[in-house]
Amino acid sequence: MYNFEYTNPVKIIFGKESISRLKNEIPQGSRVLMLYGGGSIKGNGVYQQVKASLKDFDHLEFAGIEPNPRYETCMKAIEMVRRENIDFLLAVGGGSVIDATKFVAAGALYSGDDPWDFFSQRYIIEPEDALPIGAVLTLPATGSEMNGNTVVTRESTREKLSFGSPKVLPGFSILDPVTVFSLPDKQVANGVVDAFIHVMEQYLTFPVNAPLQDRFAESILQTLIEEGPKVLGNRQDYDAAANFMWSATLALNGLIATGVPQDWSTHLIGHELTAFHGIDHARTLAVVLPGVMNLKRKSKQDKILQFGERIWGIKEGTIDERIDQTISRTVSFFESLGVPCRLSEYGVPEETIRKISERFKKRGSKLGEKEDIDYSQVEKILFDRM
Repeated sequence: MYNFEYTNPVKIIFGKESISRLKNEIPQGSRVLMLYGGGSIKGNGVYQQVKASLKDFDHLEFAGIEPNPRYETCMKAIEMVRRENIDFLLAVGGGSVIDATKFVAAGALYSGDDPWDFFSQRYIIEPEDALPIGAVLTLPATGSEMNGNTVVTRESTREKLSFGSPKVLPGFSILDPVTVFSLPDKQVANGVVDAFIHVMEQYLTFPVNAPLQDRFAESILQTLIEEGPKVLGNRQDYDAAANFMWSATLALNGLIATGVPQDWSTHLIGHELTAFHGIDHARTLAVVLPGVMNLKRKSKQDKILQFGERIWGIKEGTIDERIDQTISRTVSFFESLGVPCRLSEYGVPEETIRKISERFKKRGSKLGEKEDIDYSQVEKILFDRM
């Protein structure tokens, strides 16, 4: 196991009717900006609950944050924050809303010319400060409610990039599983896949004698496999919704990443598919992960075999046969949720693959836990998934 430091100060308030506790978490006297998406929170009662909790606060609203939040939209929110002297941000929605809010929190206090610098010059220019954030989660998927990561798309350049900073960790996040009841099936399926592949990015690398982290990761995977179909099968099943919601949070709050190598190539490649074609984030991951597993079957061999045996019960056959079965079972699980796993099913042409490969070539990117996936291998991964 590698050396590590781990701190996660985010306060989680979990359970039925927990949104009513919101008013006790925001500092008194705060001037609050509530950020949300397309208005679904007004149909499921979340908006009304949040507004009731904010009645004693001076507060404004910013609506219209998109799935895969846009830089251009976030900049409008930053302008509003500055103009209205906002000093507390409240994200109400899924990972996209929370991600956007994190960018707004850091961007509003940035003294440089363009806060896109956090993305385009990641690790060089980082937030020095950010406004405080709270979150009310309505869609389990990204884990953004308990981490300092954010992903934003810039429409003008068709780029989808990320940055991470402890400065944008939410002070608190409220998780009421009842919010899952009204989600469309597609969003639930996407959330299960997203959380599943978050775990895989931190688990499917190479052994470093970290059995506890492995077992943590495997328990999340097994829970998602068991509970995801239950949520889809009975949209009023509170226990299944609760287990799904908490699994998605634990998948990316940093715990299972402690002391182990991480990959994230599936995400970085998937971001490009969203940038060029607007494909749902989770669905790009479902396409790319099997290609990564296939291409890196040698360097990831030990962990793929462990994953196949412990998660799918695959114990028989040659090494390659077991790896093939493991990839096939993983794809079958995604497809059983209604998530297609081939680029052809999304109408992605070969031209896009070459554009993505060229983009990685220009960046000089080396992906994966061993930094051994270059632009030519990205191309192979994607052609494998046509």
